[in-house]
Amino acid sequence: MTRTDRGIIMIADSDFGDVDIERAIVEGAGFALEAYQCRSEEEIIARGRDAAGILTQYAHIGAAAMASLPKLRVIARYGTGVDIVDVDQATHHGIQVTNAPNEWCAEEVADHAIALWLTAARKITEYDRATRQGEWQWQTGAPIRRLRGRVFGLLGYGAIARLIAARAKPFGVEVWAHDPFVDTDRMRADQVRPVGLDELIRESDYLTIQVPLTDDTRHLFDDITLARMKPTALLVNTARGPIIEDAALDRALRAGTIAAAALDDLEEEPAKRDDWAPSNGLLEHANVIVTPHAAYYSEDSIHAIRTIAAEEAVRVLTGQPPRSPVNHL
Repeated sequence: MTRTDRGIIMIADSDFGDVDIERAIVEGAGFALEAYQCRSEEEIIARGRDAAGILTQYAHIGAAAMASLPKLRVIARYGTGVDIVDVDQATHHGIQVTNAPNEWCAEEVADHAIALWLTAARKITEYDRATRQGEWQWQTGAPIRRLRGRVFGLLGYGAIARLIAARAKPFGVEVWAHDPFVDTDRMRADQVRPVGLDELIRESDYLTIQVPLTDDTRHLFDDITLARMKPTALLVNTARGPIIEDAALDRALRAGTIAAAALDDLEEEPAKRDDWAPSNGLLEHANVIVTPHAAYYSEDSIHAIRTIAAEEAVRVLTGQPPRSPVNHL
């Protein structure tokens, strides 16, 4: 591979099928592009010895990599979350970390959240499954309750949650939200009722999770939290899987503690595992919908995130400030 004087930008891993978008940006800026499918930090270290920049989708880049890659100056994440990158160590080593602002897939995630909600609330998958097996009865989906007048709760009220709220309101639901980082006047201006976390959990008929994965939100929905929900409640998660403890949700559904769930990710995050098999107990429930962390996907959003990551790496390596920095050097 020809290497230019400007250096190498490496794709640690991706599942986009090709690297044409990244190559056009990287090589157009005078850098060489090397693309791999690294499954471990050790492999990143072995492949990235000469890399000045790394683009990563699922591959973890931690303290060991930071200390072993002396030329590394920027890590650009394909996505918004950066839990796969040790940001503190990156800062310590003077490595810029970038991500993508929520806007790159906000419309898609909001659409997906509403689709999951309506599909679960109207028992679409259960009707479809029964019909394909020769059962033609409206009673298959019973009980189904009218949406209008029920409480649609949002845990989080950032950019995506606001789009979800706007989509939900025409169905006649009362939209409630909890987000300690958002001014309650902003919620009221959107005709959204600000409430405390406990009230949101206890009173929501439909509760949609749209918060980042942090130490505080990991396993926020455990046995105790789920027990506080209505037995008729529907839980929707279009955020990160580990916010819900899968085993606790499995127990809650088996016990009838809540009525149903619609999830865009699982706690084990299958895309980050080579040996994943569909053995999760949640997949056995007829009243659970699971999509493969696909809420962000459209052809448009994929093109956007690949462009953002590649351009951020090039910007940093050419002395320009990143548009979406995670750490500040």
